[in-house]
Amino acid sequence: MEMNLLELQKLLQNYGVLISFSGRFTQIIIEELGDAVKKYLETEATSQNDTYNVFSVFIEQTQNIRNYSFLKAESLLGDRIANSGIVAIGKSEEGYFVSSGNLIECSDVPSLVAKLDLILPLDKIGLKKLYKEQMKKELPPEATSAGLGLIDMARRASKPLTYSVVKIDDKLSFFTLKAYV
Repeated sequence: MEMNLLELQKLLQNYGVLISFSGRFTQIIIEELGDAVKKYLETEATSQNDTYNVFSVFIEQTQNIRNYSFLKAESLLGDRIANSGIVAIGKSEEGYFVSSGNLIECSDVPSLVAKLDLILPLDKIGLKKLYKEQMKKELPPEATSAGLGLIDMARRASKPLTYSVVKIDDKLSFFTLKAYV
């Protein structure tokens, strides 16, 4: 089957996608893409605040994918998970958006959804309070982060984050997260 790049380009344009990447997220790729995102937004005459917020949300989403892939590297599904990442930055009438997705083990879905469902209904004041509470918590020894990333994205977002989880099979689901800034 021949890939039709023109159709792909039209599809991306219809969704307002300006920059996208699909594949394995390494630290070097994240840094290079981050530089490209900043330069692109600067050429678009985007405000410094918007550029910073888009860049910050982009970094957080791609780091989440990379960290999850690293965490699952030794599992039987490690390669599938590591190669499943995708991120898109775009613009619509509602502003700039950063959307990302990746495969996650079905067993990890409930805890991720619980975190998001805690964050989504909060306003800016509630998010700030939750952020401060999370900062004060002592981390369990097995923790890979302080759990501030989703809260920080929600604080930067101009409207509530949206997410979806689509079950692929008995072991994997595809998780998507979108933030407007």
